[in-house]
Amino acid sequence: MPGLTPKAIDFVIQLAVILFAISFHESAHAWSALQFGDTTAKDLGRISLNPLHHIDLFGSIILPLLLYFTSGLIFGYAKPTPVNLRNTTNPRLANLWVSAAGPLSNFLLCIPGIAALWVLLRLNPSAAGAASVGQPLFAVARAFVIVNFSLGLFNLIPIPPLDGSGVLASLLGPPAIRFFQALAPFGFLILIGLSYLGILGSIMNPFFAAFAHLVQRILA
Repeated sequence: MPGLTPKAIDFVIQLAVILFAISFHESAHAWSALQFGDTTAKDLGRISLNPLHHIDLFGSIILPLLLYFTSGLIFGYAKPTPVNLRNTTNPRLANLWVSAAGPLSNFLLCIPGIAALWVLLRLNPSAAGAASVGQPLFAVARAFVIVNFSLGLFNLIPIPPLDGSGVLASLLGPPAIRFFQALAPFGFLILIGLSYLGILGSIMNPFFAAFAHLVQRILA
C-alpha cells in the first residue's frame, strides 16, 4: 500500500479482519435465531457479511482506533443482534444456540485461517519473514486467526452483554436468567474493572497460550 507506514498497514489489515469477524459473528446469531423461528434479525437484514449492516460507530471504528494507537492492540464490537425469544417454540434452547452461535462461528473461522498459514509456510518456509514476498498474505492469515480466536474467547466470558452469559443462563435455567438480567446494566462496568485489574488477562492468557501451542504444532 504506497504511502502507508508499516504500522498503518498493520492497522488496516487488523481492522478489515475484525470487521469481517464481527459481521460473521452477528450473522451467525441472526441465522441461528431464524432456525428457531424468530425472523427479527433477518427482517432487519442482519444475516449479511456486509459490515455496514452490523458496525457500531464507536465499537467498530473509534474503539479499535483508540486501542490500536494507544496500546498496539485492536478490538471492537458490533451492534447487538436483536432476538425475540417469544417468537421461538423453545426459548431456553433457542437462547442457548443463538448465544453460542457467535463465538462458535469465530472459532470455526480459525480453521481456514490456520489452513492458509500452513499452505503459505509449505509453499514458502520464510513467509513469516519481513523480507518475504509471502509476508503480506501471512500477516493477513495470522491476523485472521488471532482476531477470530480472541473474539470467540472474549464473548464466552459469562458477563452480560457477552454471549457467555446467555449460554450459562440457558444451561442453568430461570435463577441464572434472573441473575444475569439483574447484572446486565452493570456488565460493561464490570468488564472494564476486570480488565483494569488484569483479571480478564489472567483468565484468558492460559487459553491463548494453549491455542498458540496448538497452532505451532499444526504449522510445524
